[in-house]
Amino acid sequence: MGLRINDIVPNFTAETDHGTISFHDWIGDSWAILFSHPKDFTPVCTTEFGAVAQLADEWAKRNTKVIGVSVDGVEEHKGWKGDIESYAGAEAGFPIIADSGLDVSKMFDMLPADAYLPDGRTPADSATVRSVFIISPDKKLQLTMTYPMTVGRNFAEVLRALDGLQRTYGQPLATPANWQQGQDVIVALALDDAAAEEKYGALDKKLPYLRFAKNPE
Repeated sequence: MGLRINDIVPNFTAETDHGTISFHDWIGDSWAILFSHPKDFTPVCTTEFGAVAQLADEWAKRNTKVIGVSVDGVEEHKGWKGDIESYAGAEAGFPIIADSGLDVSKMFDMLPADAYLPDGRTPADSATVRSVFIISPDKKLQLTMTYPMTVGRNFAEVLRALDGLQRTYGQPLATPANWQQGQDVIVALALDDAAAEEKYGALDKKLPYLRFAKNPE
């Protein structure tokens, strides 16, 4: 059974370059983003983790912890961090999980249960371990994105998606296509017009089922 949106994400204990963590305890009351990578010392992944490092202030503003996972060991992670920081010009202060046994990759349905790493492996052997998981403070999966090895992740989109999730979390709201922070939001059909207007003020009714409200704070 695959991991689906609104499922509680697996809890696990794992070694990282910051020491041993228990995943749910590590998340605590924060939002969390898990970025997965098929191998250390690979070019696209280095640029991506560099982008994660450069966005440290943005994650903090959003009460969001970030963590990496790669199917190499702790010592490789520590060495790779040097390259990431050299490339990005920023401290890579987030932990990276050492998933050499593939336990986390399988828990998050990035690899089949019978997957293994052959001797002399290349990144292609774990290519599907290239995903983003956004997790809310209740430990539920809110969003996933999976990329091929040839396309670097768009971190402006990761931030935009995180903003949208946080804006609508626990509220009868949604965001329209291409929404950016501060723009109007869509009121869910769970509220009729009267209830929606009482809660959010005047509505901009584009269609009977498409009603916008000013972005409520």
